[in-house]
Amino acid sequence: MRETHTYGVLCVAVAGLLMAWSPTGARGAVVSDFNHAERCKDCLYMGTPPRGYLNRGLRRICQRYEDKPRYVTLYDPQKRVPVYSAYTFKRTDGEKTVDMPWMFEPQLSTEKGGSNMEAFPQSVRMHRNFEDTQAVLEDYADVVQYERGLLNPDEHQGDPEDKAATYTLTNVVPQFREFSTGPWVKHKETLRRRLNNYCRGKAYMITGVTTSGHMIRRDNLDRVAVPERMWTAYCCPDFDRNAPYIERYKFPAYAAFGLNDRVNNHMQELSINDLQRLLKNHMDVDKNFQIFYNDCMPES
Repeated sequence: MRETHTYGVLCVAVAGLLMAWSPTGARGAVVSDFNHAERCKDCLYMGTPPRGYLNRGLRRICQRYEDKPRYVTLYDPQKRVPVYSAYTFKRTDGEKTVDMPWMFEPQLSTEKGGSNMEAFPQSVRMHRNFEDTQAVLEDYADVVQYERGLLNPDEHQGDPEDKAATYTLTNVVPQFREFSTGPWVKHKETLRRRLNNYCRGKAYMITGVTTSGHMIRRDNLDRVAVPERMWTAYCCPDFDRNAPYIERYKFPAYAAFGLNDRVNNHMQELSINDLQRLLKNHMDVDKNFQIFYNDCMPES
């Protein structure tokens, strides 16, 4: 689905907004609050990110590509993986982009970094300048059992630049190959077809992980956390109320999770409330943990 002219005008204006409010003087991508970056705010249902995360070391990224905000990520610089990415689903044919260069987030390493994600420099030595706070290509070089799993997947975006923006390692977690190419890719396609067919308005998506301590190691150091579970949820308030019941009861919001493993890794669909109860037992969150504002239920 192509964005309107108004969307383009607002997106162009956001760079100035980011510069104006940033308390550090940085130009934008790593932000103190998603609610103050106007276009990134629009990636979230009611402009509200998931609440209840207790880890104060997590970093909020307004993912920017070619001077336009694309989606948001909550990132763990200690584990060097995203905790979640939140984006808006675009009607798409499900085709993937090929031969995209992998990118990184300059402002995770220095406030003087640019506000756009950037392609990794060809010099491996330069990667050392930012590998303390995020994953780099070398972390994935010799781990053939894992795929680079996109939390905001290319297949859920329609515009070429939106698709390109998904290829940053701040949007990537290591997925076991058997899970990534099996249950996970099948569920992404299930969601694509469901939302293409029955979501009439905007669909807000959030995909995240839980971790349990397993790490990718490099040079005898723990580098990148390997998720124990993958979860995803959507919120589509404006949907086809004449859809078949087998699909209609999964609106306005529904969710799924699966074990990131070689076996017993099927995706299980469940309600938003059931997913939240599950995640409270596996994440560092408080009792008020909530994925979508008001659980994506319209206010009466």
